[in-house]
Amino acid sequence: MTATAPLHEVTPRTALFDSILELIRRTSTLLPDDVVRAIAKARGNEEKGSNAEVALDVIGCNIGLARDSSLPVCQDTGTILFYVHTPIGYDQIEFEEIATEAVREATKKGFLRQNSVDSVTGKNTGDNTGPGSPVFHFHQWRKPYVEVKVMLKGGGCENMNAQYSLPDPKLGGRDLKGVENAILECVLNAQGQGCGPGILGVCIGGDRGTSYAYAKELLLRDLNDTNTDPELAALEQRVIEKANKSGIGPMGFGGNTTLLTCKIGKQNRLPASYFVSVAYMCWAYRRRGANLDGAGKVTKWLY
Repeated sequence: MTATAPLHEVTPRTALFDSILELIRRTSTLLPDDVVRAIAKARGNEEKGSNAEVALDVIGCNIGLARDSSLPVCQDTGTILFYVHTPIGYDQIEFEEIATEAVREATKKGFLRQNSVDSVTGKNTGDNTGPGSPVFHFHQWRKPYVEVKVMLKGGGCENMNAQYSLPDPKLGGRDLKGVENAILECVLNAQGQGCGPGILGVCIGGDRGTSYAYAKELLLRDLNDTNTDPELAALEQRVIEKANKSGIGPMGFGGNTTLLTCKIGKQNRLPASYFVSVAYMCWAYRRRGANLDGAGKVTKWLY
């Protein structure tokens, strides 16, 4: 049997660079089909001529214009998050370097807004790079290909994220009822800000840092999937139903569509802590992915 060279030794820079650049373009300009279908369905659930229907009509037009013109769906192209699974022995440092160069090029081409500023001086780097930008989450696996997913999370919805520590006299105890109340409190406090209808990723447990990180990772789930944990699946449905009866509606204009979905997961915690972390995503639910072969070329587009 002929030995196969490690992936990173045969990956031309140009092929990987081009694949990541195209992935960024698609993420910024093309909403995934599951999101487009959910917004179209929500539009049919609103009263004709209502502010909610008008808001969803405008959102639908926005999606179409972005797709047809290859322009960003939203002017705020947000935090750039890479979630990457690589084979054992793959050069993750090289991947990060090439992906960072692709981010610079995507910014130059207008697929990304110049969106990264120094937190002390306020100076914009002009190319979306700098400490903590873009963000990379690497994981190894035993499969022979690379899976890369990109998420763009805008600042408005990021501001609506929330973390709760249970028990809480207002929300309840360390149980799923307390969790449910915490999630709905987040939705109530948002009041349509963060460009609703929203999508929620929720982590129960973990520490403060891992809980928030996993809540955001849950936004990579498909809108139409079913939670493998029956209790959490039921909780997701209760949250969606109650939120959509709140009357907040799209952009806070009233109506029946406050949330498009809610995805909940859990992590083990210390006995002394019980965190509920909510990652709030706007309707511009931008995440795309691709599988890459040993040459860095796309073999399959995800979502």
